[in-house]
Amino acid sequence: MEANLFKELNLPLDRDIFLRNLLRELSGTLEEVIGKEEASGFISIVGQHIGEWINDEYKNTLKTDSLSFEQICNTLVDLKQRINGDFYIISADKDKIVLGNRSCPFGDKVIDRSSLCMMTSNVFGTITAENNGYAKVALHETIATGKPECRIVVHLTNNEISDEDQGREYFKS
Repeated sequence: MEANLFKELNLPLDRDIFLRNLLRELSGTLEEVIGKEEASGFISIVGQHIGEWINDEYKNTLKTDSLSFEQICNTLVDLKQRINGDFYIISADKDKIVLGNRSCPFGDKVIDRSSLCMMTSNVFGTITAENNGYAKVALHETIATGKPECRIVVHLTNNEISDEDQGREYFKS
């Protein structure tokens, strides 16, 4: 029967590829219809909700009401690794966490879709602010804009350095 032939076809099509293409086309359509800034705003809302959900999952699993500084750092890296990102800590101190990333969870579907970076900004910002009280996330370099790696700074305190850095601020709800 011909159906058996189709099961053996070597097509680059599975749920992961389908969903990444869906997100790419959705973000691209939003960027074209309403503009990149407005598209980023819509994706930010989704990112905030996802950040709240992920934060609750980690706190519940770790059986804590609030993540410590070390747990925040580990959560940001771990969550991205679980979704096929390659994030790592470059440096971390009382004022900021600097992260790098060698592989975007969206894969090549993120190229020229910088609005998708609002997922990272809002997930990182929401998790950090909910546990630290404040966060400012600056996306210094992104794979979406053609860089080979991402460089993300998560400011933990509102000070002169964070004031000078362009990014989005997040506060505990």
